[in-house]
Amino acid sequence: MSDATRAEARAWFEEAWDPSLSLGEWWERLAASGWGFPTWDPNWYGKGLSSQQAAVVAEERARVGAFGPPSGIGVMMAGPTIVTHGTDEQRRRFLPAMVTGKEVWCQLFSEPGSGSDLASLQTRAVRDGDEWVVNGQKVWTSGAQFSRWGILIARSNPDQPKHKGITYFVLDMDQPGVEVRPLKEMTGGATFNEVFFSDARVPHENVIGDVDEGWAVAVTTLAHERSSLGAGSMGGTGGGAMFGATDLDARVGDLAKGSPGGEMAGMAAAFGGGGGAMVKSLPQLFGRGGDAVVRQEVARLYSLLEIARYTGLRAQAAAARGERPGPAVSTGKLMASTIVRALRDTGLSIEGAHGMLNGTDAPMGGMLQMLALFSPAVSIAGGTDQIQRNIIGERVLGLPAEPRVDKDVPFRDLKVGTQRAG
Repeated sequence: MSDATRAEARAWFEEAWDPSLSLGEWWERLAASGWGFPTWDPNWYGKGLSSQQAAVVAEERARVGAFGPPSGIGVMMAGPTIVTHGTDEQRRRFLPAMVTGKEVWCQLFSEPGSGSDLASLQTRAVRDGDEWVVNGQKVWTSGAQFSRWGILIARSNPDQPKHKGITYFVLDMDQPGVEVRPLKEMTGGATFNEVFFSDARVPHENVIGDVDEGWAVAVTTLAHERSSLGAGSMGGTGGGAMFGATDLDARVGDLAKGSPGGEMAGMAAAFGGGGGAMVKSLPQLFGRGGDAVVRQEVARLYSLLEIARYTGLRAQAAAARGERPGPAVSTGKLMASTIVRALRDTGLSIEGAHGMLNGTDAPMGGMLQMLALFSPAVSIAGGTDQIQRNIIGERVLGLPAEPRVDKDVPFRDLKVGTQRAG
């Protein structure tokens, strides 16, 4: 089957790839073909292929030098969620501009008082005829300043317990009631944002799933988020399939500019893509190839990336079978944190005194220094390491759950953060 897939993909890419096309024109052609997201449903811009077959497709794409499909929150999280929980009309309306890169998406989940305990969110959505009126605040919203649409969860019924009474919306970011304030990071970029809603409006037709049952929809998004940010995206096949060698310069450029989704994706491509080629070459780049300690550390890191590659293959295979990501993706998310910290420490150790430099003065344009500054975010974004351990303990290992005295208490009766829900 893989041989037939390779032959078909090779023939298509050889005929279709044209370097004179604009990126937008190429993405249009790629999306229409189904080769851009080959594991997706054939009815919705895919080919229904397995993860192994998708890896073969990525190899053939890279072989002719063609750029990969759009990346980011839209295709990684919003798209799979809309395919799973949305109506056919919603899929027809939102997916085309998403898979062709015409519209950027963001995720409006976390709040100042609702990070690890996301279900305690206080942003309110009140029904007003055929629309919903939204008031509240979100934070750590990657790429909000560039986004056309946002996937939003908001409190629609405070009389239900906190995991109920939440509704999942697709919100138009380009309206007077939405204010985006970028947050300056220690990397120098401003990918994360605060977002404020003041009587922002959402048509009822933009509700994904059932009213007051948005938590189940959000869980699907979170699972895809953890899968996309997990170790599988950093392993050879995962990183290479998502971002081929021809994308590397562009992704590292995105990383330096702080564009939406640039940080983790760029690092995954730079250090994990292609079977960890950069990791293996680091000792030689700095004349440390004969250092036994350095070689041992690189071997350990390479082993982690190989395990990540296997993790990514299994996750992709499950997705290709139409399975929703389960709690096991938390293992991959935890592993991503471990790998990034190991990359940071091993890489800077190999650079030695040069590791104290930054920007264009540093080796490799300062990529390792950027990684070091951004590395704490990997243990936070998509759910903290502590939350992932709780999920693994309770839902994978079957350990007793933490006591939840608020499980059946109406949300309006709870004290949440420093405010009282009302």
